Amino acid sequence: MLRGAAVVLLAMVATAAAAQDAPGVRFCPNRPSLGASGCTTLPGQVQVELAGVDWQRDDDGESREDLIRSEVTARIGLTQNSEAQIAWNPLATLRTRDLASGAVTRHTGAGDVTLGWRRALSHPDGKKLSTAVQPYVTLPVGHSEIGDGDWSAGTVLPVMWRINKKWSVDFTGQLAAAVDDDGHGRHFDATGVFGVGYALTDSVTANAELSVERDQDPAEHVVRTLAAASLGWKLTKRTQLDLLAVAGLNRHAPDARIALGGALLF
Repeated sequence: MLRGAAVVLLAMVATAAAAQDAPGVRFCPNRPSLGASGCTTLPGQVQVELAGVDWQRDDDGESREDLIRSEVTARIGLTQNSEAQIAWNPLATLRTRDLASGAVTRHTGAGDVTLGWRRALSHPDGKKLSTAVQPYVTLPVGHSEIGDGDWSAGTVLPVMWRINKKWSVDFTGQLAAAVDDDGHGRHFDATGVFGVGYALTDSVTANAELSVERDQDPAEHVVRTLAAASLGWKLTKRTQLDLLAVAGLNRHAPDARIALGGALLF
């Protein structure tokens, strides 16, 4: 899977080198943010966002889980201020090690599919004060140990304010009917992501984020807090490479995550 991801990323770089910056382009990837943007893809255009390698570790003191996955999201422009979204995890490997016995189990397979629709409420080009509403539903088509095991749904509410050419601040709220930990039924889950962005150059932007999630699973109500830092490098007006690093700030959050990927506009 790692070799395949590297091939895809190299192909993206090659495409970027050959691409021509055309007028009428609206290119604003969600990646590599933990949150979302209020920007939408122009009608007739498709934006593909790829997590070539996405690794996450979670150690609860009794077992250690390592999840390596890829993810592909297609954003399809419908109107000047709306787009359809399809996200899928085509391949993932979950490795679990019992810390007491040393026993290791592995599960490999595809993940669930998420269908969404984003409607920009202001500035669909992502400039100035950009806001949107984004309802979604996740379909349980994935491997039993990779997917959630049941359907879920929710709404994402992104707000981004571009203060000037250098600085931006953003907030993404998410309300969801999340799948219970046992894979049957749903419960209330709310997440807020606060972010600050700074343009290092005309093509490289750095972001710092704090995420707080309230998960009211019937088995245990928990709060998860994460800190993230990311870099996005726009090679052209249609192509980006990016890197995300995440650290868990409390015991209920995953310990660490690193994701490498990019985006390409067709």
